[in-house]
Amino acid sequence: MERAKRMNRRVLIAVALVAIVIVVGLLYFFSQRPQEVKTLGFASTQLGATAEKAFLLNLLGNFTKETGVPVDSLITSQYSDVLSRLEAEQQSGKVTISLLGDLEGNIYLYADRGWVTDMSKFGTLPGRTFISSLEATSIYKGQKVFIPWMTATYVFVVNAEAFNYLPPGLTKDDVISGTSKWTYDALLAWAKNIYEKTGKKALGFPVSPSGLFHRFLHGCIYPSYTGYQVKGFDSPEAVAMWAYLKELWNYVNPASSTYSQMADPLLKEEVWIAFDHIARIKNAVTQSPDKFYVVPVPAGPKGRGLLTVVVGLTVMKGAPAPDEAWKLIEFLTRPDVQVQTLQATGFLPTTVEAAGKVPQGPIKSLVEGVNRELSLPDIKTSYIPPLGAQGSQFSQIYRTAFERIVLKGEDPGAVLSELKPQLLSLFQQAGVSPDI
Repeated sequence: MERAKRMNRRVLIAVALVAIVIVVGLLYFFSQRPQEVKTLGFASTQLGATAEKAFLLNLLGNFTKETGVPVDSLITSQYSDVLSRLEAEQQSGKVTISLLGDLEGNIYLYADRGWVTDMSKFGTLPGRTFISSLEATSIYKGQKVFIPWMTATYVFVVNAEAFNYLPPGLTKDDVISGTSKWTYDALLAWAKNIYEKTGKKALGFPVSPSGLFHRFLHGCIYPSYTGYQVKGFDSPEAVAMWAYLKELWNYVNPASSTYSQMADPLLKEEVWIAFDHIARIKNAVTQSPDKFYVVPVPAGPKGRGLLTVVVGLTVMKGAPAPDEAWKLIEFLTRPDVQVQTLQATGFLPTTVEAAGKVPQGPIKSLVEGVNRELSLPDIKTSYIPPLGAQGSQFSQIYRTAFERIVLKGEDPGAVLSELKPQLLSLFQQAGVSPDI
């Protein structure tokens, strides 16, 4: 009997040992199995031009080599292609695009539809300090909806000669640093002083039909005077703004109506002070870096309105590869990759660290000038409203107001009251709030 008990005990011990060996073996087996590699679906409405697309595809190839994550990309300048794909996937629940690169306005639109993920759940990216105004733009209705990827904006560029004619109370440092003294009133006094001392109308804007003067109107000076692009369109503050523009126009170079880009008029010294998109004015700075200064837009009574183009990266709701998407975000926002992007495409970095890695030279001074502007405490960042097919009509309404009020001398109150219903109708058609 005792012998039988000992036998049973030995059998149980043997069984237990075998079981332990099997469990340990299975754990080892599963720990050594390669993790499943998911293909990352990535769509971008930016960098869709031929050369830019080639650059981005090369970057994605480098990402795959480093991480082993294959990328299935849709890179196109056709917004409708991406929108229809996203809409179909989100409505069917069969999501293949995990990561989207798009303008901030479009991402806001997708956030309103519940298509994007709260990006705060992914944590932070070490070694990256996103420029504060861009970081603020990534927060929409209390939710972080994207990681800033690239940016572009508008600036003034000043010929050093113009600093010899500064009005009393305004210094060169005020203009370059964007102090509280660098205002639209100061710009008017400066342009007037140059004209009175030299006879030169030295201020210029890209007013021709192919120029971007309408971006100055709705994205810069309107928010500076009314606090909004649209909401204060016919407000008393807007009427005061148009009165200011009428006076300023006495000192604007008449050839502005023919200017589509301001680099050439600056290089030819037809104008000494000019406003334009950074990509359209940068050749003046890169060709004559000792002559030209990149300076912030002036401030108005409601702050320093600035139209900024921010391209964000966002993970789509229901993404099948969110971890892989985050890896690509980490890759694309590395300072050295952002510098490569700047040099290849002209899109500016979104991190302080990347700006510090730009090689010495004209491009660096351009980046530093833009970063100074974006970091000013009174910047009121605006974005192009996502109106789709109505976008060109939106721009034209501001141009029409300019032509009728400033060039033809019509009553601003009457013109604005007449145009505002047309403006609001565009937002209604697009299903977008006009409270911007």
